[in-house]
Amino acid sequence: MFPAAPTPRPELPPAREAAGSHRTEPAAQPPATTEGATASPPKAGGRNAFFDNAKYLAIVLVAMGHSWEPLTDGSRAAEALYMTVYTFHMPAFIIISGYFSRSFDMRKDRLQRLVTGVVVPYVLFETAYAFFKRWADDDPGHPISLLDPWFLTWFLIALFIWRLTTPLWKVVRWPIPLAVAIAVLASVSPDIGDDLDLQRVLQFLPFFVLGLSLRPEHFARVQRRAVRIASVPIFACALVMAYWAAPRMTSAWFYHRDSAQELGTTWWIGAMMTLALLGCSIVLVACFYSWVPTRRTWFTTLGAGTLYGYLLHGFLAKGSRFWGWFDDYAWLHTPLGEITVTLLAAVIVTALCTPPVRKVFRFAMEPTMSWAFRKDPAETARGREHATA
Repeated sequence: MFPAAPTPRPELPPAREAAGSHRTEPAAQPPATTEGATASPPKAGGRNAFFDNAKYLAIVLVAMGHSWEPLTDGSRAAEALYMTVYTFHMPAFIIISGYFSRSFDMRKDRLQRLVTGVVVPYVLFETAYAFFKRWADDDPGHPISLLDPWFLTWFLIALFIWRLTTPLWKVVRWPIPLAVAIAVLASVSPDIGDDLDLQRVLQFLPFFVLGLSLRPEHFARVQRRAVRIASVPIFACALVMAYWAAPRMTSAWFYHRDSAQELGTTWWIGAMMTLALLGCSIVLVACFYSWVPTRRTWFTTLGAGTLYGYLLHGFLAKGSRFWGWFDDYAWLHTPLGEITVTLLAAVIVTALCTPPVRKVFRFAMEPTMSWAFRKDPAETARGREHATA
């Protein structure tokens, strides 16, 4: 399905690797020893269709999850769907982010793209969200704080921290167990606080480190027919368990933004819950990946714009709460209304991933900013030599 010895293209902007664009490696060959694995997916312009498809489907689930949140108080079924999707949609994103961060190091050009592709969008959208809340929620005192990410921007600051630590994860002997230990310790440490959303950064860390450790053949294995068939009863069991758990536990566990003590339980229950949720997330992510098409589809090109859909749909997701749409229209809480909201969320986030939208907002998501960085003296010298030759 994928090349046996990947070397991700280093020249990609970090944000596009994480939730927008990526490229496949040259000379792809399907693994010869993976029984039942699909063939190498088609490539368009050097891109791997599987990852674009996975990111698009994941961002649709993110938007759907946000549309279900106001419905969960009055619908146990909506709460069950919400919990199930929240178990795996962000982990699926984060694993892919880690996979395409494997070549990151402290080289100048990569640090430069980390700034333009992650830091700049974070600053712009954190500020934009703050002004939006002041206006839409009639909250003029809402602070503009780059140290306390609001709503969706936590992912950008988390990606910035994770990617900076990538060289460290490459040298430790057991990166995944170490990342899991850090996540568990974070989940029982209420003193970490809210700065930079460090609880989420640390509790979601194992998924990023897992992505760093994966190889193409691992994705091929979850694409086997046996895994695809097994995923159906697994998802069914997950929905049944979520339906049972809906009135018995808070969905805040799935956000990974609070410690166990802040959720009103003991440290040892928090540690067990963190490990259990990590395990459930990995299983459901594998099931999700097993159904992602490896061929080029009508939505493959939209996978390059998922960061756009992710950040832009947040204004509408929050605005619908601020403006009381779910309170004013009672029919939205009926089965027909819930289906309508779900489909509408999918359509809106799809539209926000399209090339015209990306063209309009590229200045904020993928700025070049060559004026902000020093030129490499070696490159300048080579340019002079070339000019005088």
